[in-house]
Amino acid sequence: MHVLIAEDDALHRTFARTIVEELWPRDLEILEASDGEEAIGLAARHQPSCVVLDLQLPKVTGIDVARAIWSRSAEIRILFWSNFADEAYVRGVARIVPPGSVYGYVLKSASEDGMRSALRGVLREGHCIIDREIRGIQHRVQDRLEGITDSEYESLIDIALGLTDKTIALRRGLSIRGAQSRIQHLYDKFGLSTTAEVAAENAPVFNARTRAIHLAICRGLINADVMQREQRRLAAWLEESAASGTPAGESSPPS
Repeated sequence: MHVLIAEDDALHRTFARTIVEELWPRDLEILEASDGEEAIGLAARHQPSCVVLDLQLPKVTGIDVARAIWSRSAEIRILFWSNFADEAYVRGVARIVPPGSVYGYVLKSASEDGMRSALRGVLREGHCIIDREIRGIQHRVQDRLEGITDSEYESLIDIALGLTDKTIALRRGLSIRGAQSRIQHLYDKFGLSTTAEVAAENAPVFNARTRAIHLAICRGLINADVMQREQRRLAAWLEESAASGTPAGESSPPS
């Protein structure tokens, strides 16, 4: 059996490898990758049964590595392993898990026994094991009042990328009014529409867009990894738009 450990920190790789070898003392080959590109390549060549996957990898993020692995086989069991419980990562994982797939999400702050239990549960016994802190964030994401919807999250990404309303509308296949409505719903969730604070000259204290980005960073909805990935997606869309002869921002979609 092949087990892939994708982790850029050598000490963490050794730690994970030691526990995996305890769980499978026979018929085991461990593959190690120190970046996302290497992990995707090893997975394609060796088709591992199980993967221990750091979410913050150089070159290609853990989310994109998992997406590539699951695109070949949804049967592969993946234990996501991270220093961070950012909502951005929790959302990213939730959006790519194929129906019925076995996975786990454990923080690196977990004890050795906790890591051993997670590895045993996910990789050997086929259970979904989610860290308690991560599960709390999952519940918040699913809460209709506190969580933001996928469309609102797209709007957050778009304004964090600095896109105009017109470009957002083109990218998402909306009218400009539709794009603005989505953004307004996002503001409502962040409480920006009901903020009564005004400056001395009756001007708003905050710029709603930049304030939304600030709140999103504080909440862990966006981070550097997420924005680098989204920038690549934006660049690909802009290139595709230019190739089709309709540069972004030159025309509006129908209302």
